[in-house]
Amino acid sequence: MREPEASATGYRSFAAQSRHYFAREHLRVPTKPLSSPAAWRGSDLRAEWDSGTASWCYELSDDDRAEIYAAVAQAPEELALINRENFVLPSLAASIAQWRNRLATGMGVQIIKGLPTREPMEWVRRAYWGLGHHLGEPGAQNPQQELLGEVRDYREDDPNVRLYRTPHNINLHCDAADVVGLLCLQTAVRGGHSRIVSTVTLFNELMGERPDLVAALFDRFKLDSRGERPEGALPYSEPLPCCFDGDMLRTFYHSDYMRSVSRHAGVTVSSEQQQILDFYDDRGARPDFYFDMWLEPGDIQLLSNHTVAHARTAYQDSAEQQRHLLRLWLSLSQSSR
Repeated sequence: MREPEASATGYRSFAAQSRHYFAREHLRVPTKPLSSPAAWRGSDLRAEWDSGTASWCYELSDDDRAEIYAAVAQAPEELALINRENFVLPSLAASIAQWRNRLATGMGVQIIKGLPTREPMEWVRRAYWGLGHHLGEPGAQNPQQELLGEVRDYREDDPNVRLYRTPHNINLHCDAADVVGLLCLQTAVRGGHSRIVSTVTLFNELMGERPDLVAALFDRFKLDSRGERPEGALPYSEPLPCCFDGDMLRTFYHSDYMRSVSRHAGVTVSSEQQQILDFYDDRGARPDFYFDMWLEPGDIQLLSNHTVAHARTAYQDSAEQQRHLLRLWLSLSQSSR
């Protein structure tokens, strides 16, 4: 039977979610650097953050939190039944619209601070889930159809384990959703910083320094599936890293899995592709390009996966303090219910 694009509840399956994300219009390869609100540098964000002038950072007010408490109290108890119609946020609606526009067509970064996280876990999950519905449509994050993922150290002994389930460093990457949202519940004892880089800025740098490599960004790269492909299928997919619709450059980048695909027999990474990965990783590791954030409990980080790549430094937990975040994948085009 043909897989539906959305389930009866309106949530995309993992396969449908990936198809939606990668359905990016492409008209031509750009011939010059791009001017865009998404072409920022980390040094600029750092200066705004340090000076308290970051328009992309929103602190929930007491009234905002009161409205969220009321919405949770009035919404259905079952998480799967909550949607944007029954999770009512009338006063926050204007701010949410601004956040959504910033993610869709602006700089691609939005921070929300102050969501209560000392409430019972089920309350926090319902609050975050309901807020997410006002921004977009949740989609499954893996073949297990997980919609509200938990990012922590699962201590699994599996060579195919996804890196977010470990405490290890994760290099620059994008997820297969228009927006990824991370709600911090608990920090690590040490490490676990969230690093973000504009992929539009990285592209502009490549255009300026290595224009000979630009065309290869619009050819398919092999991406290691890390065991998340159906039995009998090839152990990799072949996405286009970049698409340009004449106005907006949309980039999918995943350094770790674009590199590790060469572990499979008969699979190689071309010289041009290797040079692009090295260039992006090198520039992305320079302080002028990246911005590091230490997410605190109650912080929500929202990122466009079309214009921003994110990474995470390795971290260390203790028996008393273990890093824990809740993750949402959101599509900005919502289906009617």
